[in-house]
Amino acid sequence: MNADAKTWHSVDAIVPGEAREAIEYGLMEAGALGTETHEGANVIVSGYFDARPEIEIVRTALLDALRIYNHGPASLVDLKIREVPDRDWLAEWKKDWQPVEVGRLIIAPPWSEVKDAPEKIVIRIEPGMAFGTGTHETTRLCLKAIERYFRGGSFLDVGTGTGILAIAAAKMFPNARVEAVDTDAEAVEIARENARLNGVGDQIDFRAGSIDEQTQSVDLVCANLTAPVIVDLLPSLLGASCGRLVLSGILDSQVELVQSRLLELGATGLELDQDGEWVALVV
Repeated sequence: MNADAKTWHSVDAIVPGEAREAIEYGLMEAGALGTETHEGANVIVSGYFDARPEIEIVRTALLDALRIYNHGPASLVDLKIREVPDRDWLAEWKKDWQPVEVGRLIIAPPWSEVKDAPEKIVIRIEPGMAFGTGTHETTRLCLKAIERYFRGGSFLDVGTGTGILAIAAAKMFPNARVEAVDTDAEAVEIARENARLNGVGDQIDFRAGSIDEQTQSVDLVCANLTAPVIVDLLPSLLGASCGRLVLSGILDSQVELVQSRLLELGATGLELDQDGEWVALVV
């Protein structure tokens, strides 16, 4: 073997089959560059990291993900870390990641070939240590809402991750004022790089932080977060929207929690869209 060959690190989580999606989400949140699942009595979900992660940090991310998906901590049967000297897995994973089409938006990795079509908008996203490659239901729900409701003007992406939603808004309307925030400074850097990759780096104002009472109101706010975070931020999210507010990252079992808080705050005219067990609310 080449002495200079890259060594990857795999974190293997053993869980019941129904917890698979939660663990995939948790591994990506912890910084995995890709995941792979092996079926059995339980499933083994492997997350691949380019540097050895702190196992307890990964465990915390997985337990948070299980809680978000309404699974108990006991669902995490076992967790191990191992070295993977062969880097062919990355090439295989890249080959398997196919472009995702949402309406006229096509989300594709930089290396994939996408045929030019005048009526389509191609968004190139480099996978990295931020969640949001267009393949997850919550991202697709937001993209659908943006295409349906955004007509230019101003746009705010709260919890931007890879920047995919802000980039979509900027590419759809080159004259729009687009802002994007995330509490993770590393995610903001990845989002900036993705925006440059798509030729809209100068159009989007990225910043590390969150939304607050000082945030300037915009025509469309997208918040692809988790239900508990959304509930905490709802007064600020509603205050920042002078048009529509899109809330995603909500499991169907959590819809009532978010809806009741919206009604408490006087929000009416709610619309609901669903993809699998995930729901987006449009206010």
